[in-house]
Amino acid sequence: MATDVAMDIPATHAAPEPAVRRKRLPLIIAGVVVLVVAAWAGRKYVYSLSHVTTDDAQLDGHITVIAPKVQAFVARVLVDDNRHVKAGDTLIVLDDRDLSVRLQQAEADLANARAAGGGGSAGGAGQAGAQLSWSRAQRASAQATVVSAQANLKKATADLERIRGLAASRIVPAQQLDAAQAAYDAAAAELESARKQAAAAGDQVSAYGAALSGAGARLAAAQAAADNARLQASYAYILAPTDGIVAKRSAEVGALVQPGQTLMSIVPDHDVWVTANLKETQLEHVRVGDKATFTVDAYPTHTFFGHVESLSPATGARFSLLPPDNATGNFTKVVQRVPVRIAVDGPPDPAMPLRPGMSAVVDIATK
Repeated sequence: MATDVAMDIPATHAAPEPAVRRKRLPLIIAGVVVLVVAAWAGRKYVYSLSHVTTDDAQLDGHITVIAPKVQAFVARVLVDDNRHVKAGDTLIVLDDRDLSVRLQQAEADLANARAAGGGGSAGGAGQAGAQLSWSRAQRASAQATVVSAQANLKKATADLERIRGLAASRIVPAQQLDAAQAAYDAAAAELESARKQAAAAGDQVSAYGAALSGAGARLAAAQAAADNARLQASYAYILAPTDGIVAKRSAEVGALVQPGQTLMSIVPDHDVWVTANLKETQLEHVRVGDKATFTVDAYPTHTFFGHVESLSPATGARFSLLPPDNATGNFTKVVQRVPVRIAVDGPPDPAMPLRPGMSAVVDIATK
């Protein structure tokens, strides 16, 4: 019996050791967690002293909207969504029959204007040019007639003066004096008539010159109309203005489209940038040229590199549809955000394409 009691005593003293270990284990775990959290927080704090971070960021690009310039029916659609195109590729062909008829009419009007006005100059071979040349010939003939009439009048005047002297001396009879006087009057009348004809011919030259100028103006107008009709006809072929990928195609064969109507969009496969909306309290040390890194949700394990390209001159709220008005009486201060444009460094990676609209997390090194 005594032996049993002696054997129970060591067992009584050894039992508390596992319980003590179990009580200390949570304390050890808690201490390790505290140390890890403190180290993480310290690292974050030190990192924040030289970096600004935001998850309010997305990728942007120059998305080009494709729209027709003329009203017409869609004849053919040569591309589909998600297809890569190059600048100059034909995207859509419109029915150009109406445009072709207008072009033919404009070209006919141009040919008529050329026939009427020639080349639009005084030496043109058109109707107006021929009329001007004829009127100039008539004026030259009238001027020659004036010169001839002046010579006849001069001779008649000399004959009349000579016969007057002879008649005064009674050397010639009075009938010769009367005949000389009649010849003088006829020569004077002929000169006056020739001068009037020359003046009329000059007026006719001026009139045909004005007609030729009008024909030249009509020719220029017809040429402009033909050029415009030719340009309108070229709009039947809608071409890709830039390289990219077709998206959101809405054009269908047989549909009537209007000028400015959106038919599809072209999303660039290059020249993509990141727009990071930083709080105004984060902008103190951000400068153009600062290095930046970012990740996108599509490739969370890959880090992309870039640099600050520019900062917006105003907050995003200033460009909203309804900008806030703080003068209405009730004011609540809200931290505003300023868009910062970050250029992507390096060539694009075909295995990880960056698409406009993707969400991004940006870190900017400010020191």
